[in-house]
Amino acid sequence: MTELNRRALLRAAALAGAATATGLAGGLTAAAPAAAAETTEVVNGPFLVTGSAGLLQINRGHTTPQVLLTHAYDAVASPDGRYVAVNDLRYEGETGSSLSLFDRVTGEVRKLISDPFGVTYQWPTWSPDGTEVALVIDRESLVAVNVATGARRVLVQGHTMSRPNWSRDGSMIVMQWVSRSEGHQLRMLELATGRVRRVYQPEEGERFGWPVFMPNSERVVFCTNRWFRDVDLPLGEDSLASVRIGGTGLKQLTDEPRLYLSPVFSPDGRYCAALSVPPTNEEPDGGNIIVSTSGFGDQWWIPGDEYDDSMRVDWARAI
Repeated sequence: MTELNRRALLRAAALAGAATATGLAGGLTAAAPAAAAETTEVVNGPFLVTGSAGLLQINRGHTTPQVLLTHAYDAVASPDGRYVAVNDLRYEGETGSSLSLFDRVTGEVRKLISDPFGVTYQWPTWSPDGTEVALVIDRESLVAVNVATGARRVLVQGHTMSRPNWSRDGSMIVMQWVSRSEGHQLRMLELATGRVRRVYQPEEGERFGWPVFMPNSERVVFCTNRWFRDVDLPLGEDSLASVRIGGTGLKQLTDEPRLYLSPVFSPDGRYCAALSVPPTNEEPDGGNIIVSTSGFGDQWWIPGDEYDDSMRVDWARAI
């Protein structure tokens, strides 16, 4: 099959799936489920994808991404959808790390904080009130940055951490964590007390990560190959899983093995998206967006170009 034909078939299948499920691709409203037909103040906007191509925006009804910024990583939209926190924009004469805010209305960029070469920033996540952005600095410090002043406050430090996610109720941050005695796991920071506790301990040989709170802040969704460790598939052998914030009630959410990266819930909380690779791909040559209903009973692909070497997807609120 030629590359052109393969992509055409992929897009046709994705359009059909999106039309049947929710109409997320713009203008596709036939056969939408009852839940999607309900009105709400929160309107789901575009997807934001970051990777080697910079910050891309996938707009409703369009298959070609809009390039917003080049050399931008780990982008995540503010709760109101207007601003995007991005890592490592390149400023003239600077070689270190930076955290900046991109205004989706005006296109202006404001640098929030920066550090010299050698200091690393990773995976910003917004507080639900939009006043702070938390991120991991130098892999061992979780810091909250005031978006008005740039002032920093250390939330926890001294252990290797990655990919934090702030709960929508504002009370917790979950992250990947490396314990000196227990190894890799998911841990939860309770912001009111400063207590850090284990939420998930993987089995031996299990690959897992990318934690994100469900919209009700009662469970954490993450990617894992727990149920498919003995399967070697070229397009991935992960599934999405969830666990209660107390560490009990592990649940497998998807039953078909595939690659999953960077799950994220829609602004209205009704859907969960992730980066993945469609089965129609002859090889894992890039990322696409797969969307699930909140109950994870149905999945469909967002039509569009592949986002090569993409590592994070976010779902912005419409503005």
